[in-house]
Amino acid sequence: MVFAIIATLIPSLGLGLLSFRQNEVQISDNVTRELRTLTSDASREIELWIDKRAHEVRVTSTSSAVIDGLSAIARPQANIRANAATKNPQALAHYLRSIQTKLDTLLELTVVDAGGQIVASSAATAAAAAITLPNDWPPHSLTEGLVIVPPHWDEQYATATLSIAVPVLSYDNLLMGALVAVLDLRMLQPHLKDTAKSPPGEVLLLDRDGRILVGSQTDSKKLKQLDVSVLRRLEEQPGISLVFRGMTHPEVIGLADVSANLPVTIVAERDRAEVYGAWVDLRDMFLALVGALVIVVAAVAFQMGRSIVGPLQRLIGAADRIASGDLEVRLAATRNDELGHLTQVFNQMADKLRHSHAEIMAANQAMQQQNQVLETLSITDSLTGLYNRSKLDAILSDELARFNRTQREFTLLMMDIDYFKTLNDTYGHITGDEILAAVARILVQSIRSIDYAARYGGDEFIIILVETSADQALNTAERIRSQVENMRYRANDSIIAVTVSIGVVQCQSADITPTAVFARADSALYEAKHAGRNRAFCVS
Repeated sequence: MVFAIIATLIPSLGLGLLSFRQNEVQISDNVTRELRTLTSDASREIELWIDKRAHEVRVTSTSSAVIDGLSAIARPQANIRANAATKNPQALAHYLRSIQTKLDTLLELTVVDAGGQIVASSAATAAAAAITLPNDWPPHSLTEGLVIVPPHWDEQYATATLSIAVPVLSYDNLLMGALVAVLDLRMLQPHLKDTAKSPPGEVLLLDRDGRILVGSQTDSKKLKQLDVSVLRRLEEQPGISLVFRGMTHPEVIGLADVSANLPVTIVAERDRAEVYGAWVDLRDMFLALVGALVIVVAAVAFQMGRSIVGPLQRLIGAADRIASGDLEVRLAATRNDELGHLTQVFNQMADKLRHSHAEIMAANQAMQQQNQVLETLSITDSLTGLYNRSKLDAILSDELARFNRTQREFTLLMMDIDYFKTLNDTYGHITGDEILAAVARILVQSIRSIDYAARYGGDEFIIILVETSADQALNTAERIRSQVENMRYRANDSIIAVTVSIGVVQCQSADITPTAVFARADSALYEAKHAGRNRAFCVS
C-alpha cells in the first residue's frame, strides 16, 4: 500500500511542484518588472513636476514687482525705478499672495534678502518658512540657481511640503536675495501613477526616516511609517524586489528607487496576497486533487491488502512461528486461487517439518544416551564401576587447585588388597576380578556423595575425602578395613579371607602436582604393609 501511494505521489507531486515553482518565479519576475516601471515613471514625473514648479517660481522671481520691491526695501540708497507701492513691503506681500492664488501648488511665497531675512511673504511673517541660503550660488545662478529643502510634514498646513528657493537678481545682475516657495506635495499625487496606463501597485514617497510624504492612493494620511531597517535594505538594493510588512497591506512585494532631483525615496509596492492569489488558489486545487488521489489509492491499496497482503501476512506470521520453533502451525486453506495453493503447500511443508523434527529428536535422544554411555565409559573402570586413572588425575588436580585458592583441606587414601597376586594365582583371575568388584562395592558404600573412589591400577584403589582431616580419614580407613576383613568369599568350595592395607595422607602446601600426593600416599601404604598389613597408616 505504501509503495502504491509513493509511486502515485512522487511523479505527480514532483511535476506539480516544479511547475508551481517555475510559475512563482515567473510571477515574481513580472511583478518586479512592473514595480520598476512604476518607480521609473514616478521618478520621471517627479522630475518634470519639480522642473515646472521651479520654472514658475523663477518666472515670478524675475518679475519687476519682486525685483523693484526687493531693491527698494533691501537697497533704499540706490536709485531704483520704483513707485511708492513697490517700496511698501505690504504691497509686495499682496503681490505674492496674488501669485499664490493663481498657482494651486503653492502654499506660501516669501522674499528674503541676501542675508536670509524675510522681506515679504504671502503668509504671516511670523509663520513664514525659513530657509538657509547658500553662501555661493551655483555658477549659472541667473538661470539655474535652485535650492531645495528636503520635503517634510508641515504641521501648519497639515500636509507634506517641499520648499525651493531661486535667486532674485537686480537689473544689473547683482544678487539681492531669493524667492522661497513652499509647495504642496499633495499636488504631486496624480502624477505619481497613471491609473489607466500604469501597472497595478502603489507608489509612495518617503523621507529619510521612512515617513510617508505622499502616496498614489487617495488617503495617504492613513499610511504607516515604513520600518527603518526595511527602508535601508530597499535603498541598498535599488530595483531589487523584497517581501516585507508594507504600508498599504500586511505583506507586500516592493522595491525602491532614490530620486536624483529630490531627497526622497520612491517605493513601489503591491499586495502579495493579490499577486499570488490565483497562484495560491491553483496550488490549493492541486493539493486537493493530490489528496483525493491519495485517498483513492489508499482505498484501493487497502482493499488489495485485505485480499492479498492479509493472507501473505498470515503466511509470514506462520513462517515466523515455525522459525521460532513452533511446528504445530496450520493455516486454513479457504481460497482456490494462487494464495490458496500457496497455503496448502505451506501446510504440507509444515507437516514434513514436524515429521522430520520428530525423527531428529528421536535420533538426538538416542545419541545423547550413547554419549552418556560413552562419557561414563571414558571416566569409569569397566570392572569395578569406580572412576578410572585419568578421571582420578583430573579430580585430584581440581582439589589441589581449590586447596591453593581456599585452603579447604582434603585427605587421600591409597589401598591395595593383601597378597592379591597369590589369591589370583591360587583361585584364578575370575575369582580375583570378583574380589576386586566386591572391595569396590564396600568403598562406594563407605564414603559420602561428595567423596571420590577410583581404581588406581591392578588391586590398588584411591579414595579422596573432601574437607576431611587426617584423623577423620583414619576412622574411615579403619571402617573400610574392618568391613573388608569381615567379609568372606567363596571359591571352589573354599572360604577366602581378604584384607587390605591403607595409606593415609592429608594435603599440604608443598603438594603442587597429583604425582607428589600419590608419592606420599604410596609411602604411607608401604609403611602399612611393612607394619604387618591389614592396617591403615597415616603419614603427616
